[in-house]
Amino acid sequence: MRYDVVIIGAGSAGCALAARLSEDPGRSVLILEAGPDYPHVDQLPDDLKDGYSSELASLQTGGHNWAFVGQPRHDRPGDMLVPRGKVMGGTSAINGQVFLRGLPEDYDSWAAQGNDEWSYVKLLPYFRKMETDQDIHDDFHGTDGPTTVRRHKRETWEPLQTAFYEACIAAGFPADEDMNNPDSTGVGPIPMNNVDGLRISTALAYINPVRHRLNLTIRPNVLARRIIFEGKRAAGVEVESNGERFTVEGEHIVLSSGSIASPQLLMLSGVGPPEHLAEVGVPLVHGLPGVGQNYRDHPQVPVRFSARDGFPMDYSAPRSQVGLRYTAPGSDLRNDMQTVANSFSTPMGDLTYPGEDFRLSAVLELAAGSGEVKLASTDPHVQPSLVYRFLEDPADVSRMRDGVRIILDVVQQEAYRNIVKERLEPTDADLESDDTLDAWMRNNVATSQHLSGTCKMGPASDPIAVVDQYGRVHGLEGLRVADASIMPNVTRANTNATTILIGERIADFIKEGR
Repeated sequence: MRYDVVIIGAGSAGCALAARLSEDPGRSVLILEAGPDYPHVDQLPDDLKDGYSSELASLQTGGHNWAFVGQPRHDRPGDMLVPRGKVMGGTSAINGQVFLRGLPEDYDSWAAQGNDEWSYVKLLPYFRKMETDQDIHDDFHGTDGPTTVRRHKRETWEPLQTAFYEACIAAGFPADEDMNNPDSTGVGPIPMNNVDGLRISTALAYINPVRHRLNLTIRPNVLARRIIFEGKRAAGVEVESNGERFTVEGEHIVLSSGSIASPQLLMLSGVGPPEHLAEVGVPLVHGLPGVGQNYRDHPQVPVRFSARDGFPMDYSAPRSQVGLRYTAPGSDLRNDMQTVANSFSTPMGDLTYPGEDFRLSAVLELAAGSGEVKLASTDPHVQPSLVYRFLEDPADVSRMRDGVRIILDVVQQEAYRNIVKERLEPTDADLESDDTLDAWMRNNVATSQHLSGTCKMGPASDPIAVVDQYGRVHGLEGLRVADASIMPNVTRANTNATTILIGERIADFIKEGR
């Protein structure tokens, strides 16, 4: 069967795209997902359903995780954990459920790079369209969208979260009751797509309500191997399911596989940097030097603590409820830093440190540095090489160093007096000088799992642009990319909300024939 639209990847953008495009009963839509599908919420395994224990879904042993590893720096081994969702809903089904928008400046900077359809003013209606905000009702928030958004009420905050909030206020940061307001800054409750502990993935929000549509075909457990071209037109996809290979055909092929798999699949299909493709032995279909480049993320370092004996720790409680955004000292980039307070229900193997009860993580929201994704093999089952180059830019090092020291100041406030038993990392020796702290940071920096940028959106005059502002791959026909990989730069926020918006926005472009 030939479909009007074939969507490769049922993640944050892919699910939104499939739901919106199938609103037209005359358009046939096929969505392919490499992982399993759970058609009803009662069928969800605990690691997907229980958002309060969100770290369970991110374990490398989890059955719904691609369990990638990456190289954080050129001088560190490639053993950094990179969780990515392998299930209907993609990473939205295993993430921490932070539904935070980027700043208006983020989107306006995209527009300034030749993507005028992506200015904040043009995107605000889509942010409203995709959400039902249970707490705030004003011109900036939606009331009838697919994704339910709420904030934990102050009276329900865990003691560690209350302490973090009070300590930040005492340290001079302003209160922030609405982090999705365009003027947001400071400390306050995190907007979350979690209702009574249930993680609201895009599978639940977008796909489950429309499964009845006869023009929407959902195929889980199907791995895309390569895109098939007829000349410069994408005509279909070679896929694999249960050990057998098939070909599906489509008038429009849309890659929504994320910032790792989308560039990987393009390169496996012969679209990418010519020298790299020749090196790994993939015949060139179309040269695009930017495929896999511009790999963006939020590097973070965790300051780890143990709690005093007897301090109340509710192991069934949310891991995070409150967050802080601020501008680094001397920076002209508003809200380029974030601090998140996390507590852990139980020791989580690779995700926690021995004796760690809670951490405050310094997160660099707009890093100057970027990495790359390259093929490690022509076998689609082999993960690509993920090189991040964290903290290799002096400005990034300076801002992160200040972020760690700000955390140390926060925990010196009165609110933490009866909580902190011991600071586990960094040690006093690590804090002796800028050089020792920088060395510790370089050894401990890790991903925030906010991957973006590897199929950069921009005009054809941009030498590393992969798609135009409508998601169309430069120089090819019938092929688009719609996921976080098209972001020119990462937003100063967790990326899930913006990735869903990308699916919504490109769905309208396709409907409009643009």
